[in-house]
Amino acid sequence: MNMHNPPHPSEFIDDVYIQPYNLSRRALATHLNAAASTLSRIVKGQSAISPEMALRLSIVLGRTPESWLSMQDNCELWQALQT
Repeated sequence: MNMHNPPHPSEFIDDVYIQPYNLSRRALATHLNAAASTLSRIVKGQSAISPEMALRLSIVLGRTPESWLSMQDNCELWQALQT
């Protein structure tokens, strides 16, 4: 079975949390106790979700840490299969 192009977790964060609630990246970074630049790189898809960030996202936004890491892994695996 061919795998589709799974979204980067950044797309999910932006589409489900940031845009609908008109949340700023800086405000979300504050809630995550993370640097705004770190969250900005994640939301732009330039950085991956680390296990530590998965825990923080789980606490602040919900979902399990495993689901955040699974989204990241699925995205990276699809990209690897394309090359």
